[in-house]
Amino acid sequence: MAVLVSTRPKNKRSPTFWRDTMRGYLFILPVVLGLLIWTFGPMIASAYYSLTDYKIIGTPEFIGFKNYIDLFTKDKDFAQSLSVTIRYGLMYVGIGQVVSLAIAVLLSQKVRGLAFFRTFFYLPIIVPYAASAVLWKYIYNKEFGPIDGVLKALGLPVINWLGSPHSALFALVMMSVWSGAVTTIIYVAGLQQIPEELQDAAKIDGGNAFQRFFYITIPMLSPTIFFNVVTGIIGAFQFFVPAFIMTEGGPVKSTYFYNYNLYEKAFKWLEMGYASSMAWVLFAIIIIMTMLIFRSSPLWVYYEGEVRE
Repeated sequence: MAVLVSTRPKNKRSPTFWRDTMRGYLFILPVVLGLLIWTFGPMIASAYYSLTDYKIIGTPEFIGFKNYIDLFTKDKDFAQSLSVTIRYGLMYVGIGQVVSLAIAVLLSQKVRGLAFFRTFFYLPIIVPYAASAVLWKYIYNKEFGPIDGVLKALGLPVINWLGSPHSALFALVMMSVWSGAVTTIIYVAGLQQIPEELQDAAKIDGGNAFQRFFYITIPMLSPTIFFNVVTGIIGAFQFFVPAFIMTEGGPVKSTYFYNYNLYEKAFKWLEMGYASSMAWVLFAIIIIMTMLIFRSSPLWVYYEGEVRE
């Protein structure tokens, strides 16, 4: 009986293996270097600067956790800016998810010209954020803005959108909702993954449109909602450009966002060490918020094929 004996060397790698391995490392090298130089490097540096008294133009002086202590005990702007950011985040995530989902449902209907409507609703994301802020600053203008122009034509009182502390924050929320095209597209993709057999079975059982939406569409879409809520909260805590261009933190610091406060500390007052401590506190807040959402996900996020008792 013939016996087949392998002639391949044991515990040795072929030249082809090492060549392919080196190619793989060379391909990922730009990404790895980018993370080390432009992400992890600055993070480590800011962690050190947060423990120092650093004025940019001078030499960092190590002071331990004094910046963090002062942030929580002496800085009144910290509580104000954090409160504004949290209120903005609650409004933006709540209104933004509802509006984006409603538009996504409309864009998922089988009607003529669907490609045009999907392109039209995606256009806001193409416009640069700074340009959008300038555009909306004109739209909200009390003297010649189109919104107040319509209110005047209807005989209704005009609203000082960006000049009143009662409406400025909400005005920025509406601008952010308008630019939430990415969220809408993600919802459209999620809706397309829902099996039509479930909808057909619900119709046969006598379920109306509202029942099918709340008992089939929403549960099946919950992983997509979960993703959009997490990214929405992270984005809300990083909000800066519109407040910087449109309101400069006013009026009466009603739009004095956390990132705007951080920007002023770093580049207006040159307190780079203090600003670094603010950045790490913001990082910790985002991590905690994200972890809380992840911990709550088993209560309301459902995956296809998942069995629960």
